[in-house]
Amino acid sequence: MAKIGITETVLRDAHQSLIATRMTTDEMLPILPELDKIGFRSIECWGGATFDSCLRFLNEDPWERLRILKKNMPNTPLQMLFRGQNMLGYRHYADDVVEYFVQKSIANGIDVIRIFDALNDIRNLETAIKASKKEGAHTQVAMSFTTGEVFTDEYYVNYAKQIESAGADSICIKDMAALLTPYRAESLVKALKKATDLPIQLHTHYTSGLASMCLIKAAEAGVDVIDTAMSPLALGTSHAPTESMVAAFAGTEYDTGLDLVKLSELRPFFMELREKYIKSGLLDPKMLAADAKTLIYQVPGGMLSNLLSQLKQAGKEDQLTAVLEEVPRVRKDAGFPPLVTPTSQIVGTQAVFNIIGGERYKMVTKEFRAMVRGEYGKTPLPIDPEFQKMILKDQEPITCRPADLLEPELDKLREECAEWITQEEDVLSYAQFGQVAVKFFEKRRDKMFGLDGVHGNAEKQIHPV
Repeated sequence: MAKIGITETVLRDAHQSLIATRMTTDEMLPILPELDKIGFRSIECWGGATFDSCLRFLNEDPWERLRILKKNMPNTPLQMLFRGQNMLGYRHYADDVVEYFVQKSIANGIDVIRIFDALNDIRNLETAIKASKKEGAHTQVAMSFTTGEVFTDEYYVNYAKQIESAGADSICIKDMAALLTPYRAESLVKALKKATDLPIQLHTHYTSGLASMCLIKAAEAGVDVIDTAMSPLALGTSHAPTESMVAAFAGTEYDTGLDLVKLSELRPFFMELREKYIKSGLLDPKMLAADAKTLIYQVPGGMLSNLLSQLKQAGKEDQLTAVLEEVPRVRKDAGFPPLVTPTSQIVGTQAVFNIIGGERYKMVTKEFRAMVRGEYGKTPLPIDPEFQKMILKDQEPITCRPADLLEPELDKLREECAEWITQEEDVLSYAQFGQVAVKFFEKRRDKMFGLDGVHGNAEKQIHPV
């Protein structure tokens, strides 16, 4: 009897999508042993924006969070999201840093590493794949799903073959912007199952209202594992509800084998958190409504909340529709990058500047210039040379694997942050988040010497972005 595996996202992507990754470790702690008893294929609980959020907003050590999660959920594989050569930061890192990060993630408790590249450039994944395989983790490579003239089933089949050749253990279709429709999910999964022997997982968001339908059609087409979120933190820009999908497949050949009664017993805990987030203003009820406009603008949920907050800060909230209309135009100019971290932020911020500035590309962010130059890798379609020249001015484009231009940097980074290091992993926090990490290290040191004031109260560290 074929069984569909479930990856539970409530401890990572669900709250990243709905409340800008502000769930604290203390908030997670009481429910961890109960989650561990359910029998999920894996629990996605680390990586993505959790690392940044721990350091920047919650005054938490992300490595300590991982160790706590492992200690309290010893029976369930723990999964993280890893941005290939970017790791969890926003630039490409030298191979020695990437290898060390993978090694330390697995040593501290990660069992499944989902590795992706925003541009689907396989060259940006090879170092992380090899490092993950060497350390014995399950190495999953995610394809950033998007739509557009180049993104046919054939495009993804070709990419799947590259992923298989690179040594991955499984493939994930990562539909971060909720652009997948049910029948496209069916045709894509069928095409991939035909082209590769690797297990296929589907990650899709509820933003457009289609996620549950996509998961059912994908199951019928042979998908092996699906991503869902506990119902109080599901729907909207998050995922399909775990309990609903378990009920949908119960008694069929796709039965998940999970106990709906046990799952429903966890619901009140997350419902209480949800109410708390709504009251604090962290959870905007607008984010819980389905919006099929995402199919037109191709904007992922996390990006949508970021755009809204950027416009609020500038006092230009009324310009949201204009910005959403500008996003596909910027994306086309930039060679059709799939919109996922960091390309979603890069394209989104440039779209905001284009609208607020009143003139397109009057102000160009350094990240957008870097992407157009090729510093993030090869875009799915070539960028128009004239546009490239306008953005780059006198800079030369890059055509090789970007990391080939980087010297080993781990030793240099160790020297730079030597005075702050209290554990080996600190150099990796510093590598990715620089001064943000240093501020955290300072607070940690103050706390050790009893100078911290309110630092122990995570609630006071929360600031809406």
